[in-house]
Amino acid sequence: MKIAIPTADGKLNLHFGHCRAFSIIEVDDQTKQITGSEEIPAPKHEPGVLPRFLGEIGVHMIIAGGMGMSAQNLFKAQGIEVVIGAPSKTPEELVTDYLAGTLESGVNVCDH
Repeated sequence: MKIAIPTADGKLNLHFGHCRAFSIIEVDDQTKQITGSEEIPAPKHEPGVLPRFLGEIGVHMIIAGGMGMSAQNLFKAQGIEVVIGAPSKTPEELVTDYLAGTLESGVNVCDH
């Protein structure tokens, strides 16, 4: 499973569409352990580009601080699960918390 996290300075970028990079964390579905990670530059922000881009590289889930409803729907149409309201932690901390069932999601910081 691949989980994408929008990042800035090594931590979650709270505004999904404004990130410059994504951390892609690979997880073994059986063991629930992180098996790899890489940071990739984000493509230019235009409507519909990010869902297609992340779908093409095999992302299954996004952990984000904030994301507009229309973007959430575009990701869901690509079969990508979206978790919003995550705190500004490192990608590894967020994925570890998610896998342990302790990821605290709060308010969606994006209202469009």
